[in-house]
Order: sequence, then structure tokens, then C-alpha cells
Amino acid sequence: MQKHPDHPPVSVSLTVAAMGVVYGDIGTSPLYALRECFHESHGLGVTPDNVLGILSLIVWALVLVVTLKYLLFVMKADNDGEGGMLALMALSQRSHPVNLRKGLSLVVSLGLVGVAFLYSDGIITPAISVLSAVEGLTLATDVFTPYVLPVTVGLVTLLFIVQRRGSGKLGSIFGPIMLVWFAALALLGLHSLIKTPSVLLAVNPLYAVGFLLHHAGIGFLVLGSVFLVLTGAEALYADMGHFGRRPIQLGWFAVALPALLLQYFGQGALLMRNPAALANPFYHLAPDWMLYPLIALATMATIIASQAMLSGAFSLTLQAVQLGYLPPLRITHTSAEQHGQIYFALLNWLMFAGTVGLILSFGSSTNLAAAYGIAVSGSMIITTLLMYRVTRHHLRWNTPAAIAAVGLFLFIDLAFFLANAQKIPHGGWFPLLLGAAIFTVMSTWARGRAIVAEHLRVQFPPLRRFVSDILSKVEGRTAGQAVFLSQHPDITPPALLQNVRHNKSLHEQVYILTVRTEHVPFVSSEAPLEIIPIQEHLFQVIARCGFMETPDIPNVLKQLAAQSHVLPIRDTTFFLSRITFLATPKPGMAIWREKLFVVLSRNTQRASSYFHLPSEQVIEIGLVLEI
Repeated sequence: MQKHPDHPPVSVSLTVAAMGVVYGDIGTSPLYALRECFHESHGLGVTPDNVLGILSLIVWALVLVVTLKYLLFVMKADNDGEGGMLALMALSQRSHPVNLRKGLSLVVSLGLVGVAFLYSDGIITPAISVLSAVEGLTLATDVFTPYVLPVTVGLVTLLFIVQRRGSGKLGSIFGPIMLVWFAALALLGLHSLIKTPSVLLAVNPLYAVGFLLHHAGIGFLVLGSVFLVLTGAEALYADMGHFGRRPIQLGWFAVALPALLLQYFGQGALLMRNPAALANPFYHLAPDWMLYPLIALATMATIIASQAMLSGAFSLTLQAVQLGYLPPLRITHTSAEQHGQIYFALLNWLMFAGTVGLILSFGSSTNLAAAYGIAVSGSMIITTLLMYRVTRHHLRWNTPAAIAAVGLFLFIDLAFFLANAQKIPHGGWFPLLLGAAIFTVMSTWARGRAIVAEHLRVQFPPLRRFVSDILSKVEGRTAGQAVFLSQHPDITPPALLQNVRHNKSLHEQVYILTVRTEHVPFVSSEAPLEIIPIQEHLFQVIARCGFMETPDIPNVLKQLAAQSHVLPIRDTTFFLSRITFLATPKPGMAIWREKLFVVLSRNTQRASSYFHLPSEQVIEIGLVLEI
């Protein structure tokens, strides 16, 4: 449909732009991560040995998970340049096509669970990030304490309101602001580190091992808080298609990683000098005169991080719709130039309700930290599991090498997930509950579509048989061209059958068009259409689009014209099948899931709008189908 944008060469400007999108979430973790490692529930004293042990865990978590796993391992699995959970799932399916008529495969189930976790992360991130930034106001005076929640809710509300305008105009300043943020992290951390250079001993992994062995069960629980420094790591892979692998890697090694290490070392050095600074070690690094400017900068950084998460959620939704795991939702393209600038109003306001609900329910970033981690660690496990098939069949690794790599990262991921599982009674239940709800919706829609396709195959004749048996009996032809849209190229479109049955006529030129979504992000606009003659003046056309694209039928007509099939859009009638579903106690799905599928189908975007068709030239022919 659309040509995949060429990946530009590595440049400073591209790397700076990536900083504003890719590293927002992980870059704002210093606001709360180290503080949560010494949460009162752990019962740890702020001693030099404990500080060094926890810092060592943080350092090696960043090295092993972000650097080794994501930057150097997972990012090898690019699906024609795209990354992310659904792109990885589609890539893993290339050598093993999925037949949803037999139920969801393990790969699809894992992928959908991972997607559900990512949506949960997208709701929690704005809540904890913005709230932790605004909480800095309480360090200056208690006067601001009653206003922390209202200010946070106000900022989050503004963030969700501006989504419909798109982030393209703001995107140009996101990167420079995040560069200033990382510079502030590095300078504040370095200033403290110079005063207590012994904190650098934490680079030795033996301090991490010693901490875990010495504190046994408590040390394992602390891993759940250490994991907070990794939230946002999935974004490195998910945003690969926007910036390319090399700019993201350059941004990590040249900017993000050094700044984060200096910041965490600086906070650790501060705690070694002044354990009382644990109340908010990030803001206590700054001199008094710098507190308000730093709060303003932190607030901007957290809003940028939240914006990146929302843009990622919109992009993920587009992929899910195209791959058939979510119903077609009303989509708004907020930029005529940039394909990725999209907006889903329903999703935006559902996420807004979830985010504000979290802020008001949990009340503080410390309480919200209990809910954070489960979703991210769960998605990391799924990424690792999907990588096994990709390493074997896409990267062509031998079995021992694939098992060794995946086994190492799976061991680390499981350790973090089990540590975060201890938070379930204290807030970790929220992402699990939300993830289960999202997975139910996605799996129900995918399974329902497969069941509907099976019913259509039973109730409607194969296309070629219908053409040979029935069309010869058509009494007349109507002047002009008609396009019948069909999801299944081997089945007679219901609209075509109903039109012939009741009107006894057809247009002079008939095209049966199927738009097929491939397991690649983009299909070149120069890719040839598959045009199959079925009978004189009757053709079947199969067009392909990638899972990062939205179908554009007018563009398909232009491609047909280039191949001597001229269909002026003003003179073409488009026939669509509008199916109303009825839930019945038939084999296939539980009745409650069938009812959920019916509700989802009634709230989908109209096909004429989804395919960019002129509404005055669309005829919808309806039928009722029991499932």
C-alpha cells in the first residue's frame, strides 16, 4: 500500500530525536527507583554495604537486560526494520503459519499476553512518572502537599487532550529536552559521586551477589524494586522501526547509559553520606536554588515519556487491528506527511480513565510502584520466549546457541518476574487484571473472526463454483463498474450473492477485491496486485498491505489503472457485506465470549470509512449470521 520509509543513516539529529521517544520511560526511573529499593517493607538499613549491593544490582541489571539482551540480542530480530511485540510475533510466524480455525497457537497466545501487558504499562507509566515528578514540590514546603494529586491529574488530563492534535509538531523539541534531562542527571550524579568516590566499588558484581546471599529472602524481594530501573527497555525494540537500530544503540551508549549510571551512583553516594536523604534522593541531589527548575524539567521529562508510551500504544493498536486481533477502531491520521502519526479516540480516553483512576486510587508514586513491574517483567519474559523461534528459524542459530542465549535471559527475566509477583497483593493485581481483560478481548476477537470465516465457508459457495453456476443466469448487466469487497478470496462475498439473488443483475465490469495483511510492516506501493480473471469482465483482485499500514482502496484503483483496468472512482459502486452476528449455544466459543464478540462487532468502524471509500458510492448489503 505505502512504501516503507527508507531508514536514514546514523546521524546526530536522528539520535537526538530518538532520545525524546525511546528513552523517556527508562530515563525518568531515577525519580523513584533507588528510593523504592529501600522501601520500609524491605526492612533494610541505609548502610554502605546495602547501598553498594543495591547499586551493583542496578548496574548489572542495566548491563545484562538493556545492553546485552535488548540492544545486542533482541534488536537483531527486525521484521523488515520494525520491532515490538506484534512485529516479533509476526516474524516468528513466518515459518509456522497460524490457523486460527484450530484455536490460538502458543505463539499467538504469548504475543497477545505480551501486548496486554504493554497496554497495562502504558496506563501505569503516565501515572507514576508525572506523580513522582510533582511530588518534588513537597520538599520545598508542606503547603504544596494537598495540591500534588490535583496538579498531577491536571497535567495528565492536558496530556491526553492534546493527543488528538498529534505529536508531530512537539516531536522536534522532545529530543533536545530529553538531552537536557540526561545532562542534568549526569551532572547532579557526578557532583555527588566526586564527594564519595568509593561508591564506584558497586561496579564489582560480587557486591550484588553478596547482597543477595547475605539478605536471602529480603534480597530477592528487593529485585522487584531494582527492576524499576529497567521499565522502558521494551521501547528500545518497539521503536526500532521509527529510528533504526544504530541511532538507538548510539543514544544508549553515548548518552542514556552514562547519564543513568552517574545518576544512580550519585544517589548512592548521597545515601552513604546522608541516609536521611532517602525520602527523595533524586531531588536531594540538587541545591536548594535548583529545586523548582529541576521539578519543572522533571515534569517535562515525564510528560514526554508518557507521550512516547501513548504514541506506542496507538501504533500497537494499529498493528493489532491490521493483524486481526482487535476490531477496526475509528482512526485519525494527525499528519498528512508522517504515516506513524495516528490517534484512536476510544483508546485514548480509556487509557485516560485508567491513568487518572490509578492516580486517585493509589495516591503516591510509592504506592504505585507496587503496581509497576509485573506488566513489564511479564512482557520481557514473552519477548525472550518468542526470540527462541526467531533465533532458530530467522537468524539461523543452531539449537545449543539458541537455548544458551534464551536460557540466560529467561533466567534473569523469571527472577525479576517472581520478585515482582510479591507485589500482587499490594497493587500488582491491577496490571494482571487489566492484562487479563485485554487478552480476553483480543483472543475473543481473533477466535470469533476465525469462527465466522468457517461459517461463511459452510453457508456460501466457493467463488468459482458460484460464478460458473449462477452468473450465466444473470438476466442483464448494469452500466458501470462495481467492486465487491471480500475478506476471504475463496468464498463468494455475501454482498455479491445477495445482489445476484435479489436483483438478478450485475455491473458490466465486476472486481472482487480482497485486502490481505501480510506479516511484514510495509508493502511497497510498487508491489504488483494479483489480478485473476474469473470470467469475461469479472476479475478477482488481491492487494496486500503491511501491519503498519491502513488499507486505501482508492490507491488500489490507481494501481489497477496502471495495469489497464481503469475504474474511475466517481463511476464505481462499492458493495460491502454488513454482517449482524447472533450469539447462539453452538460449538466454538463459550456463550459469554460470543456475546462479547457481538458487542465488539457492533462498535467497529464502518468499513466504508476504514477503507477510505466515498460514502455516497457505497452500498451495504446486510445479513444475519448465527455463531
